[in-house]
Amino acid sequence: MADTEDLLRSPIHDRHEALGAKFAEFGGWSMPLEYPTGIVKEHTAVRESVGIFDVSHLGKAMVSGPGAADYVNATLTNDLGKIRHGKAQYTLCCDEETGGVVDDLIAYFHNDSHVLLVPNAANTAEVVRRLVEKAPEGLTIRNHHTEFAVFAVQGTKSDEVLAKVGLPVGHEYMSFVEANFGDAGVVVCRTGYTGERGYELIVRNNAAGALWDAILAAGEEFGILPCGLGSRDTLRTEMGYPLHGQDISLDVTPNQARLGWAVGWKKDAFWGRDAILAEKEEGPQRTLRGLLAVGRGIPRPGMSVSLARDVPLCEITSGTFSPTLKKGIGLALVPTFVDPEAELGVDVRGRREIFQCVKLPFVDTSVRES
Repeated sequence: MADTEDLLRSPIHDRHEALGAKFAEFGGWSMPLEYPTGIVKEHTAVRESVGIFDVSHLGKAMVSGPGAADYVNATLTNDLGKIRHGKAQYTLCCDEETGGVVDDLIAYFHNDSHVLLVPNAANTAEVVRRLVEKAPEGLTIRNHHTEFAVFAVQGTKSDEVLAKVGLPVGHEYMSFVEANFGDAGVVVCRTGYTGERGYELIVRNNAAGALWDAILAAGEEFGILPCGLGSRDTLRTEMGYPLHGQDISLDVTPNQARLGWAVGWKKDAFWGRDAILAEKEEGPQRTLRGLLAVGRGIPRPGMSVSLARDVPLCEITSGTFSPTLKKGIGLALVPTFVDPEAELGVDVRGRREIFQCVKLPFVDTSVRES
């Protein structure tokens, strides 16, 4: 781990300290892992009411100039041509040769000349580097990583909380609205990483503290809790959402990660197209699957997964205790020859615990999210 003095900090780091947050390193940033309330209570607040996360470590990069949208569409996997102004799209930046995932990110389509990209913290510089390297003359790719804060307000009461703050709510999932909080501009995005109804807010650093304070005050009557990245991880794992660096990486393709839905298969070009298309036609040798504990075992990344006691298959990529199900859950890149409903063993600290392969997500929030 990097020395804490070398880590970047959120513009509201002092507020997290005042709330008693426990910090951890995430992609070169010192970010709240949990607050004194604890991960389980923070997780439950999001599932049952509302929570707020500071995710300012996420990257922000703007592709600008004539043909910006066309350039993004020719490089990233998803088909940007299928969305319009004010819409967002989950997409992937893949390696040109291997098709491995450099990063997964959200593209915000402002107009044909302006596309905002929000990659993961650790990969922002690499995504920007690759885009700059291939950009045609007249296009500008600017890395705004440290200039904006990002807050995620997630949960069934997120609309009520943001409405009290005076921000627009109720727009379509994967869309965004540009609004104002006082004199500050705020991009209000109907996106999130928890599976619950919610919003992500992008605001300049100088207005971040006031917005954070206003949201916490407005959410008090709904039981809002500040939530750390520990509960964000348990929430996303319950949904089966992959995390770059664990479930997806340069060694994992969209086909293997079950992210083919984020690939514009009919497009003429995107980075890694030939390799990804060839693998799709042949069939991937492994796929990301959900594993649900039959007993009391809690899986953790790196634990060995086996079909029989002495036949190792793969390793857990993401694993945790599910506060909603009260069971251990995990993700693993399981060989495709394994039956989709097989029982597998996981070596949990020297004990072989049985896990059932299950269809993702582990928790169905579709009714609440709509």
